[in-house]
Amino acid sequence: MESFLSDLLASPEVQAFASGFPVLLLHLGVTLALLVGGATVYAALTPWKEIALIRQGNSAASVAFAGVLVGLAIPLAVSLTSSTSVREIALWGVATVIIQLLAFRVVDLILNGLPQRIREGEVSAAVLLVGAKLATALVLASALAA
Repeated sequence: MESFLSDLLASPEVQAFASGFPVLLLHLGVTLALLVGGATVYAALTPWKEIALIRQGNSAASVAFAGVLVGLAIPLAVSLTSSTSVREIALWGVATVIIQLLAFRVVDLILNGLPQRIREGEVSAAVLLVGAKLATALVLASALAA
């Protein structure tokens, strides 16, 4: 039994896992920190305060903020897959978050009147906003992958 366990632990697969798992956790941690940071900045910059509205039970704000999270996660995921080091993940991740936040702001300005409609709980306005933000995220993700 000891020989089997020793052989198993010495196998290339287990050794690859042992060396790769800490790297995976580090890359994941950096990317999740970028996601949380981007969402926090977005929440601080929006004319409506989604978190407060969500706490009050506003479904439209919840849908809109979920779109922000997914909209940030899509290009961050592509950035993560195309990067090879923590530094590269951080650089591309920060660039991605900044571009996406700017794009979100433009979408918010183009879709005039949506902040008030979301504050009033109009889910259809939030769904439109989410669609625009996800479309922006997909285009940015494709640009990153090119």
